[in-house]
Amino acid sequence: MREQSSLGRLLCAPTRAGRLGWIGVRPERRAPVVEVAEVELVAGRGITGDHYRGRPNGGRQVTLFAREHLSAIASYLGEPEIAPSRLRRNLLVEGINLLALKGRQFRVGSALLEWSGECHPCSRMEEEFGTGGYNAVRQHGGITARVLEGGIVRIGDVVASAATPDS
Repeated sequence: MREQSSLGRLLCAPTRAGRLGWIGVRPERRAPVVEVAEVELVAGRGITGDHYRGRPNGGRQVTLFAREHLSAIASYLGEPEIAPSRLRRNLLVEGINLLALKGRQFRVGSALLEWSGECHPCSRMEEEFGTGGYNAVRQHGGITARVLEGGIVRIGDVVASAATPDS
C-alpha cells in the first residue's frame, strides 16, 4: 500500500456492509418505475429491462440510493414518508454510506460495480414532489455506477466494498 496521509487512510478505510432493500427499473424514458425482486446486471451495459441499458461503458448504468435518505427527503417535503419509486433510481440500499464508496469498486450480491459519480436530482423531482422537490433531493440523490462484472441481484443481497488492486 502506498504512503497516505491520516485523512487518506480514513477515506480508504473499510466500510460496514449494507444490504439491498428494493429494486426498480425504468423500461422507457419517463415511464413509471417498475418494482421487481431481482434484476440482471450486465457488464459494461447496466440493468436488463432498464432504459439506460445499452449505453456501453456509460457512467450511469445503475443508480443507487440510501433508505436512510428517504426520511430526510420526506422531512424536507413535509410528508410522512416517500416511496422509493418516486426517486426513479434502481437500487435502494440500507446500512452502508454510499458516499464512502467514492472511487471504489463494490459488490451487490455477485455483481461487481464501480462508483462513477453522484446522482444529482433532475427537474423531474419538481414534477414528482412539487415545489421544492429538487432542493429536497439535493445531496440525497445517491450515486451512479458502472457494471464491471454482471450477475443476478436480489432484494436482501449484501452490498459491500470490494478489494481494489492498491488496497
